[in-house]
Amino acid sequence: MTLPGKSSSRPFVSLNMAMTADGKIATANRRVSSFGSSVDQRRLYLLRARADAVMCGAATVNEAGIDLNAGGPAFQRRRLRAGLAPENLRILVSGSGLIRPDARVLSEPGGPVLLLTTRRAPAARLTPLMRQGVRVGRFGRDRVDFPAALRWLHDEFAVRHLHVEGGGTLNGWLLEAGLIDEIHLTLCPVILGGASAPTIAGGPAVSRLAAAHAFHFTRVERVGDELFLTLEREPRRTTQAVRARTAARA
Repeated sequence: MTLPGKSSSRPFVSLNMAMTADGKIATANRRVSSFGSSVDQRRLYLLRARADAVMCGAATVNEAGIDLNAGGPAFQRRRLRAGLAPENLRILVSGSGLIRPDARVLSEPGGPVLLLTTRRAPAARLTPLMRQGVRVGRFGRDRVDFPAALRWLHDEFAVRHLHVEGGGTLNGWLLEAGLIDEIHLTLCPVILGGASAPTIAGGPAVSRLAAAHAFHFTRVERVGDELFLTLEREPRRTTQAVRARTAARA
């Protein structure tokens, strides 16, 4: 197991999610979590192809059966042309270390698998994963210290671009820590409903508009019945002004 190093550097962090017209990323029981088209699926792999590493939360890995790999030879060649390794690092996040030993990501071909967890994760959970080749980093006591974890990824694994694919709880904690630089959203023309169905950002909530996470749209594209949206974080010096304009329009 590796302890966090000391550095002020961190990767650029992008986020990609597909959501319904009412902002849901899955049904309340998590049985429906995929509703994007083949265009959205290709876009997912194109976004992965820009990044050194792809990160996902434990619940998504355990329930959705994803592999987090590059997507096959065509995308591997694209990565090589960009000066990247043919397969991205695959990073899992679980404060309790609860990754199913039969999770697809552990058996499917792809880049090395890393787990970001905490000091409360029991060795009985981590040891079997390490025997399967998973590299483990502990950051924080009760919940993952993401600034420290991202510095570790930057310094120890040369991760300059980290791409995140949810779920909502992981997204929420990264937003709360101010670590999301760019967001890619696919807006799908379906409505799931349900107050308890997850959205793109779970975790801690803000109670005032002034505390909202400020982004601006840099691209809006319609393909068929889907909208593909790109947002970038507002620079700190303009965030207050953006919030003021938003409040004035409300």
